[in-house]
Amino acid sequence: MFRPFVMIAMAAWLAIAALPATADAQSFGRAVRIVVPYAPGGSSDILARLIAPKLQEAIGQAVVVENKPGGSGNIGADAVAKAPKDGHTLLLLDVGTLALAPSLFPDLTFDPQKDLAPVGMIMFAPYVLAVSPQVPAKSIAELVAFAKANPGKLAVANSGIGGMNHVTPIRVAKALGIEWKNVPYRGGAAATRAVVAGESQVIFNGVSATLPFVKNGQLVGLAVSGPARLPAVADVPTFDEAKLPAGDAGTWQGLMVTAGSPPELVARLDAELRKILAMPDIAGKIADLGGTVKADGPAAFKSWFADNVRTLGEVVRENGIKGE
Repeated sequence: MFRPFVMIAMAAWLAIAALPATADAQSFGRAVRIVVPYAPGGSSDILARLIAPKLQEAIGQAVVVENKPGGSGNIGADAVAKAPKDGHTLLLLDVGTLALAPSLFPDLTFDPQKDLAPVGMIMFAPYVLAVSPQVPAKSIAELVAFAKANPGKLAVANSGIGGMNHVTPIRVAKALGIEWKNVPYRGGAAATRAVVAGESQVIFNGVSATLPFVKNGQLVGLAVSGPARLPAVADVPTFDEAKLPAGDAGTWQGLMVTAGSPPELVARLDAELRKILAMPDIAGKIADLGGTVKADGPAAFKSWFADNVRTLGEVVRENGIKGE
């Protein structure tokens, strides 16, 4: 006569026992590490240090930012790709540059699509195409005319071989039928300073690093990537308006984790990242970097990344671009 009661009690106990297991599956057992594969001070580093304390508060574990620069971001990415598959090692970087890596570096020691898993996109910030005031050009048409009259004379500064602002000027030059030299520097800030100083003459670089010099007259802005003009320089056309390719070029920042990490932890990271990006103070600081929030989850991020690995690979092969 007690059998139905016993069965009901056991079912209830099993249901209750399952609840802590679900919670534990989304819990972090120790400190979480966010690897930034660049030197301190850039967009990825700034974003990581904005997100880390918020994530730490959310998961109840320390969240530490570690800069691991070198190899166009590949050294830090490799470290995360080969970390334990436990969801405690994250990678925050310009994922556009990472999408270029397989085609630029044939001896790459990891596969970004197999060894890393997307958590979520964070931010997009456009590029500004700007020139030194020493260049007699106030528009794309004038730049093209000068470049064609002086083939190979203009030097385009970039933040290093293998980055998006190394590949973008090559695409643009081919589309416009012009020749210029690509000169790598140690980071975007150094590249911008080189053009301000007249050491190089052209730059495609992030809005936060470049726009202040355009506004104070030390650089001349000719075009901006992205879907719309920038309010601060509303007279500067978009790439699309100027009939330039690579209108979606820019800084695409995203968060990744070691592939094979527990899906429950990846889901927890995705959920917490979305909450963090929705915070007004975080969105405001991203706007200060010249960016817009891109709170895309793992599925949309994975599709975006695969598309960019393919399309950017075609650009690299068509233009014979080599990494170092």
